[in-house]
Amino acid sequence: MALSFCGNDRGSNAYSVDKGVLDNGCFVDALNLVPHVFLLFITFPILFIGWGSQSSKVQIHHNTWLHFPGHNLRWILTFTLLFVHVCEIAEGIVSNTQMESNHLHLFLPALMGFIAATTSVVYYHNIETANFPKLLLALFIYWILAFITKMIKLWKFAEASLGVQYLRFCITALLVVLYGLLMAVEINVIRVRKYVFFANPQRVKPPEDLQDLGVRFLQPFVNLLSKATYWWMNPLIIGAHKRPIELKKIGKLPIAMRALTNYIRLKDSYEEQRKTEDPEKSPSIWKSMYQAFGGPILLSSTFRYMADLLGFAGPLCISGIVEHLHNSTEIDRTNKTANMTFGVFFMSSTELLQNTSVLAVLLFLALVLQRTFLQASYYVTIETGINLRGALLAMIYNKILRLSTSNMSMGEMTLGQINNLVAIETNQLMWFLFLCPNLWAMPVQIIMGVILLYYLLGDSALIGAGVILLLAPVQYLIATKLADTQKSTLDYSTDRLKKTTEILKGIKLLKLYAWENIFCDRVEETRGKELTSLKTFALYTSMSIFMNAAIPIAAVLATFVTHAYIEEVRLSPAKAFASLALFHILVTPLFLLSTVVRFAVKALVSVQKLSEFLQSDEIGDDSWRNGEMYMSLEVGKKYKYHGDTKAINRKGRYRMDNYEQPMRRQLRPTETEDVAVQVNDGFFTWGSNLSTLTDINIRIPTGQLTMIVGQVGCGKSSLLLAMLGEMQTISGKVYWSNKNRYSVAYAAQKSWLLNATVEENITFGSPFNKQRYKAVIDACSLQPDIDLLPFGDQTEIGERGINLSGGQRQRICVARALYQNTNIVFLDDPFSALDIHLSDHLMQEGILKFLQDDKRTLVLVTHKLQYLIHADWIIAMKDGSVLREGTLKDIQTHDVELYEHWKTLMNRQDQELEKETEMESQTTLERKTLRRAFYSREAKNQIDDEDEEEEVEEDDDDNMSTTTSRRSKIQWKMCCRYLSSGGFLMVFLMVSSKLAKHSVMVAIDYWLAAWTSSNPHNQSLADPFLNATNYTQNDDTQISQHLSYVPVFIILCGAAIALCLITSLTVEFLGVAAATNLHHNLLNKIIHAPIRFFDVTPLGQILNRFSADTNIIDQHIPPTLESLTRSTLLCLSAIGVIAFVTPAFLIALVPLAVAFYFIQKYFRVASKDLQDLDDSTQLPLLCHFSETAEGLTTIRAFRHEARFKQRMLELTDTNNTAYLFLSAANRWLEVRTDYLGAVIVLTAAVAAIWSTSQSGLVGLGLTYALTVTNYLNWVVRNLADLEVQMAAVKKVNSFLSTESENYEGSMDVSQVPEDWPQHGEIKIHDLCVRYDTMLKPVLKHVNAHINPGQKVGICGRTGSGKSSLSLAFFNMVDVFEGKIVIDGIDICKLPLQTLRSRLSIILQDPVLFSGSIRLNLDPERTCTDDRLWEALEIAQLKNMVKALPGGLDAVVTEGGENFSVGQRQLFCLARAFVRKSSILIMDEATASIDMATENILQKVVMTAFADRTVVTIAHLVSSILEAEQVLVFSSGTLVECDSAPNLLAQENSLFSILVRTHK
Repeated sequence: MALSFCGNDRGSNAYSVDKGVLDNGCFVDALNLVPHVFLLFITFPILFIGWGSQSSKVQIHHNTWLHFPGHNLRWILTFTLLFVHVCEIAEGIVSNTQMESNHLHLFLPALMGFIAATTSVVYYHNIETANFPKLLLALFIYWILAFITKMIKLWKFAEASLGVQYLRFCITALLVVLYGLLMAVEINVIRVRKYVFFANPQRVKPPEDLQDLGVRFLQPFVNLLSKATYWWMNPLIIGAHKRPIELKKIGKLPIAMRALTNYIRLKDSYEEQRKTEDPEKSPSIWKSMYQAFGGPILLSSTFRYMADLLGFAGPLCISGIVEHLHNSTEIDRTNKTANMTFGVFFMSSTELLQNTSVLAVLLFLALVLQRTFLQASYYVTIETGINLRGALLAMIYNKILRLSTSNMSMGEMTLGQINNLVAIETNQLMWFLFLCPNLWAMPVQIIMGVILLYYLLGDSALIGAGVILLLAPVQYLIATKLADTQKSTLDYSTDRLKKTTEILKGIKLLKLYAWENIFCDRVEETRGKELTSLKTFALYTSMSIFMNAAIPIAAVLATFVTHAYIEEVRLSPAKAFASLALFHILVTPLFLLSTVVRFAVKALVSVQKLSEFLQSDEIGDDSWRNGEMYMSLEVGKKYKYHGDTKAINRKGRYRMDNYEQPMRRQLRPTETEDVAVQVNDGFFTWGSNLSTLTDINIRIPTGQLTMIVGQVGCGKSSLLLAMLGEMQTISGKVYWSNKNRYSVAYAAQKSWLLNATVEENITFGSPFNKQRYKAVIDACSLQPDIDLLPFGDQTEIGERGINLSGGQRQRICVARALYQNTNIVFLDDPFSALDIHLSDHLMQEGILKFLQDDKRTLVLVTHKLQYLIHADWIIAMKDGSVLREGTLKDIQTHDVELYEHWKTLMNRQDQELEKETEMESQTTLERKTLRRAFYSREAKNQIDDEDEEEEVEEDDDDNMSTTTSRRSKIQWKMCCRYLSSGGFLMVFLMVSSKLAKHSVMVAIDYWLAAWTSSNPHNQSLADPFLNATNYTQNDDTQISQHLSYVPVFIILCGAAIALCLITSLTVEFLGVAAATNLHHNLLNKIIHAPIRFFDVTPLGQILNRFSADTNIIDQHIPPTLESLTRSTLLCLSAIGVIAFVTPAFLIALVPLAVAFYFIQKYFRVASKDLQDLDDSTQLPLLCHFSETAEGLTTIRAFRHEARFKQRMLELTDTNNTAYLFLSAANRWLEVRTDYLGAVIVLTAAVAAIWSTSQSGLVGLGLTYALTVTNYLNWVVRNLADLEVQMAAVKKVNSFLSTESENYEGSMDVSQVPEDWPQHGEIKIHDLCVRYDTMLKPVLKHVNAHINPGQKVGICGRTGSGKSSLSLAFFNMVDVFEGKIVIDGIDICKLPLQTLRSRLSIILQDPVLFSGSIRLNLDPERTCTDDRLWEALEIAQLKNMVKALPGGLDAVVTEGGENFSVGQRQLFCLARAFVRKSSILIMDEATASIDMATENILQKVVMTAFADRTVVTIAHLVSSILEAEQVLVFSSGTLVECDSAPNLLAQENSLFSILVRTHK
């Protein structure tokens, strides 16, 4: 067949122009080629030159993405243009087959048009990135030419009266419209940018974000195609494979998405409502959210509707393809002549849609578009959700900074509630926004689906839809039940965590008393309740999964069976498979609808909570803080009557030097800048209407030291807070002198640290000044503590860092107050947690020297009366009002009684002073514990397990092979570990039931195919006589044969539903079993680990295993596992079916599989990194919120609100960036897997059309191909999730390999006498002790003998090994040489339980557990009440406990917080007494208690323990001066051993030196 442009049919002269040039159709078509060729000629050289020069621009970051006006519209129009060109080519080719010879002019111009349109968009993109608009002229000319040539063609068609019924007319008309619109867009660019025809072209800069190199999130700035496919993410995701993604790599957020921008948007609409509506009514958050973020949500919903409508194209195309597969595509030639005009064939518009190849391409395009729209909708909602979350967090934070303190302390707003608002409620709202478009998209989708089904199947479709709709409420019910169960599970797990934390904090005591198993059982009991709740949870989850899988099967069953019996017409394969696909589409919205409704309900609750929070009380206005008010005259007068105190002010001369001003009149303090703060007639309250402080009239003199003293609870701290404006004022005024109040350096009583380095905690946002910093650290004697920290003052402290002791924390807070350069310093009881030396040093160096040199005004609340002599001004308080005010002299003269009272107290304190001068003070103890922690940590670092070392090595070399292998290797091992924890029976059940279920599902669909294609002639069964009579006898058999398919179908469906139930149950219960085992093993391992383990492992890390990791194992892994197995098997079965129907598909599968492999490989690595980034950036954000809420008063006193707000915005933005990238990466993956899915559908369809298989099977294959698109991305997403979640199993597993203590011992329990130790005789032979096999010994070759009933004292300098000896008695440390023999038994041979339960010890820090007093004294429940009361009486606690509600069963709160430290120590004494052991060891038991308590202790030891052996390890040598035997240690060796008087007699004995230095 000859090729010719105009064709050479017989009898027609294609090239004649007799009727006029334009009347020759072929010429008009040739004319259409001109613009296309013109464009190609002009643009190709420019593009090539452009590409050449582009390579020289290394970084096109900024000049990119400066969009010309109408950018998006132009891309959309060009894509539409391409689509129409494809239709035109198709139409041309189909028409060409109708002709005698080839007419190239039917499709060649269309092909050129397609190429030209593609070129135009590439060309445009390059011009745009180069920002060189002059070159757009070429496009402008092209659009005009194309428009004109197409117009001529259309006009000729219209002249020949060819109308809409012909496809070519429609296409031409469409092209004219498109070219016209593109021309308009081009003119608009000229109008705006004025790059040609205008004198001054407009200079345009790229958006601000792009000028900032830090912005890496380019979604808003790239072109439309890149936006839709996330092409700009490629370098990031592929790069992640070589080196992990760090925070630097993801940069900053674009301005429009930053929390601040969105906060302003939300706040404006929130405040707007306050103005417009009645101001009393609280503004609605919903409304303000809608005003601020309604736009994008509507956009997203539009995308969603488009996607849903396109979704229905799938089933319809399938039905078309199956139907027309065997109908001849040849169109009768009879009507040919009628359709010839211009000598060529014109095709009618409907014929195109009957061509199977065209349908296949349409199906492909519809899928691609649908998926693109769907992902766009998701992306827009997620971006909006993130913006909303940022705005809400900023709103909550601003509110926290203004919360009234009474709200916090009265418990109206607890820290927990605030943390919930931040962590839970904002996320709920964000999730609600994500799912929001579903709320209105789904009903539409369901209605459309039902209508289509009805159109395909008639009445029986309504039955199927009815089944679905009836089961939907059940889904909803299950969903709500799930939420409830989750709540109760959460309650139990919080309870369990509390108990676990207590155990871990008191682990030393539990081990020493051999109580670990009792407390372990307490945790196990709670865990049992939690597991019951988890089982219920698993049951409901599996029901939900089951419903989800079973509903479509049930619906299909109901529909097809009724159709078989009701309808007259046989079911054709086309209709059967189209409706099958429709059912699949319908199920998703129904399943999701229950989730969405649940989220909507949760969102309502969250908004309720949020608005309550935003309505809560705030602190008053701050006008006084800025010194806007001056004191009035009367104030000055009123002050004259206070015993004329001012005249006797001792430091009058100071005042003169301070302000070189002429002597001021005494009359008005307003002028004399003499008073820094003054309170008149103040009545203040903490929120209830009872005033806490009444009738306060005080003044604080400028530049002097004012002390506030009084008993506990008389309102000293409240007075400071009242001056700072934290309390609610009932009446009265606080005046600040003009220049003093901007910021007050304030150290609160409860120390408050930031999660930051030591240095940041002290400078607290002020500029760093080395000299000043050094001076402050010396004044607070922090240097020794800092030297102990691993990184000096750059060590992170706070919740996530290193735990400091109370005294260290307090000194850092005081240092912070001293370092700030403020006129006024408020110190609230800075000495409370310090021992006497530090207090003295701080008083002398810090307060008297450092602050007074700076002439700063200082207010000091204290209990240490011995410092009163330094005060310039004293305020004595009692029961919330001022008792006395004045100098010490005044008080001495005017209130002798008070002065005397103080004096006696001072004497007592002086005695304590002597007592405490013993160097082994609290501070040294604190330092000691710190040193121990680090000493051990370093040791651990040297001996770390081999596998960790391996990992570190692998991390170092960053070449690809090792990192990738490491990244994937762990997971399979962990998966096996997880599954084996679940038990092999469950695993076997799960695997077999899953396989069976999927085989049955395929069988159902295959049977349907066989059934529907069993009778190829779609004849009506009702009228068998229509065809020839010889069919008659066959027809009965045909009917029966047709119905014989039904029972098998019913059986198969029933089996499938049953299997669905079994699989969903097995997976969930496998998860519960695994969770049970893992937690049980973890708890037992950790509780029985040696004490060394706890010194070395940070508490937070252990707790994390019990909280976060256990939670993941409990609740997250099972559903992920289920989803992963389900989607993988679905994809595999689909591919199997397609390959079975059309084996040719396997050839196409190879490249697809390769593409899929690379996509998932890159995505999983990147996703894991981004997930880690998201997690690691979330924690600081939550911590920042909680630490702000804790330190409100300090932040407000310092006036650092703005700095903290800034920090919070930064943290929010960082977290949001990570989250945005994570969701963009998910979109990247989904777009790619969806396009792969679309290609699979296309190849399956094309293969089916070309092969000659049964139409029923083709329908089957295509239906399956459609499901693949849905499930491919789930496979990858779940794989990635599982990988992240398996890390939790790995972490738990790493703890399961710790060594336990050797509990057995070499002796049997039966060999130990019941009452051992009877006498309490201790012999120590050549004892050597070390903490760990890798460490140096702490005790070397100690020999001693302690007689029964002796009172022994042990002393020595810090670190000399005293405490180690006490641990050696309990076999808590490694005794590697020598032995300790108690009453004839070597303790190392005893089972630990026996040994530890027979001795008693009182530790230095008292530990109480939450529960009852009885539990704390006798958790084993072995003693009678009388015995307990006796013990309490000995410890002088009987009366106090009697007074408590419940007596022995009175509540002890967490850590015993409801008792004072002294009382707690006495409880510990009672505990030791309850266990009637003949040996008592007191390890520095008096370190943390006051005089009175210590006297009680000493007395008890002398009387109650008269006949028992008591070993006292002393930090005050004075407390063992009566001891019958004293052991003195020095660096691990015993140097002296004799009675105290004898040792004192020797002048140069170490003991007498110790006593002398500390007297």
